[in-house]
Amino acid sequence: MDTNAPHSMGTTIIGVTYNGGVVLGADSRTSTGMYVANRASDKITQLTDNVYLCRSGSAADSQVVSDYVRHFLYQHTIQLGQPATVKVAANLIRLLSYSNKNMLETGLIVGGWDKYEGGKIYSVPLGGTILEQPFAIGGSGSSYLYGFFDQAWKDGMTKDEAEKLVVKAVSLAIARDGASGGVIRTVIINSDGVTRNFYPGDTLPLWHDELEPCGSLLDILSSGSPEPMST
Repeated sequence: MDTNAPHSMGTTIIGVTYNGGVVLGADSRTSTGMYVANRASDKITQLTDNVYLCRSGSAADSQVVSDYVRHFLYQHTIQLGQPATVKVAANLIRLLSYSNKNMLETGLIVGGWDKYEGGKIYSVPLGGTILEQPFAIGGSGSSYLYGFFDQAWKDGMTKDEAEKLVVKAVSLAIARDGASGGVIRTVIINSDGVTRNFYPGDTLPLWHDELEPCGSLLDILSSGSPEPMST
C-alpha cells in the first residue's frame, strides 16, 4: 500500500433557503480512500452566531479555512460593533480560497441569516469562485442529487419542509455514495437564532432495496453483555 498516494475524499453537504431562513445539512463520514477515519464527524462549523459553514474535501484544509475566517470575523464584529453579514463571511472565504487555490482541496457552503438580507446561501467550490444560490449541494454525494433537487426544491418553503428536504436528500446520497454515511446533522438559522438537530443512522429511511442493518456493533451493544466464546 502506497501511503503517499492521493486519497479520495467524500461527503455530502447541502444548504437550502426557505421563507425566513436557511437549513444546512451534512452526513458525518470522514473517509480516507476506503478507510472510514471518523464515522461521526461534524461537518457544519460555526463561524459567528448567525453564520455557519458546511465543509467538504480535505478535512484539514476546510478546518484551517474555517479557523482563519472565524478569527477575522471576530475582529470584524469588534470593529463594527455588530455581527458580520452572511455576504461578508462568504466573500472572506472566497478570498482565502481563491488566493490559495493551488494548495487547497476543499469545497464550502456558507449559510446564515442577517437583518439586512435575511437567509442566504453561498457556494464556494474548488478554485475559490462564489455563487449565491437558493440551494447548494456539494461533496461526492452531490452528483446523485442534482436531478432530485431540480424536481423537489421549490420557492417559499416552510422551515419544516426545508429541513425534511435536506434530511431526505442526505439520506438518498448516503444510500448511493459509499463515501457518505453515518448520521445526519442539520442546522436551522433564522431571526430566532440557531437550532441544531441530529438524525441517527438507524432512523433514516431506506432507499432502493437497501438492507436493514444486521449484526452491527450497535446491535451487539444494545443487546447487553455478549456471551462468552466457547473453546
